[in-house]
Amino acid sequence: MVVQDRRVGAVAAAVACGTGLMAGLLATTGCSSEGAAADDQAQPVRAAVRATGAVELRRGIEELVRAGTAKVRTAMETVSGGTRVAIRGTGGYDFAAGSGQLRVVLPDLKGKPSGGHQPITEILAPGALFMKNRGAGVPADKWVRVDTAALTDGNLVTGGATDPLAAAELLRGAREVTYQGQERLGGVVVRHYRGTTDLTAAAGAASARTRPALVAAEKGFTTALVPFDAYLDDAGRLRKVRQRFRFANGAPKGAAVTSTTVLYGFGSRVAVRLPDRRDIYTGKIASAPS
Repeated sequence: MVVQDRRVGAVAAAVACGTGLMAGLLATTGCSSEGAAADDQAQPVRAAVRATGAVELRRGIEELVRAGTAKVRTAMETVSGGTRVAIRGTGGYDFAAGSGQLRVVLPDLKGKPSGGHQPITEILAPGALFMKNRGAGVPADKWVRVDTAALTDGNLVTGGATDPLAAAELLRGAREVTYQGQERLGGVVVRHYRGTTDLTAAAGAASARTRPALVAAEKGFTTALVPFDAYLDDAGRLRKVRQRFRFANGAPKGAAVTSTTVLYGFGSRVAVRLPDRRDIYTGKIASAPS
């Protein structure tokens, strides 16, 4: 997959003064004291807006649990050493149970959507990731099980799709949140927020289902700060989240991974059946798909 395959303010004051100058030049316009006062007054307002945005995002996580289930589209783009690879998935997720199923399509290095390989079926569950058609040497009727807490990134990028609950719970560590305005997403009016999330803070505030994976992820990236864009609908539910991760991956400049999760069709039937123990492959995996 992504890792294993290696494919992986001052402006308002200037406008009020009728100039296009920034704060440092306001003294020459004859309205510096008013501009400074306005800016001083704006500071607590900006702080309140950032705090409100973070609260709204945290509420959005709870609304997902209340919604119960949703259909999911995922996209993960990795840029490393000048190579760009995109992986896409579709499926459904049960937020109450913390489990879901995705059909993930891998490209080849030329960007073809399947790379000549069968799509990988992934079952996401608390603490585990199950994959069918995972790699060479694995029988077609067997599943590969991965302990997500044992992965250095907590499976935020390894599986080619971020677990939707983990993607949402990452927002519990949201910092410096700014409101970007309203947009339309799939015919639905949404509120767009932008900011960064702190992995350590998110892990500390996450639910028991997600915490082990996020704790593991604290060590897997070159920075604990994850930039994001998040979109909430009128019901306060998270409709889309885009998160940008960076990790070393053995490359001189590291690798950048952008993971996008889109949620829709809330309340849809999502049936997830975990593989039986006898259907889990315990032998050696010769190689990952390429």
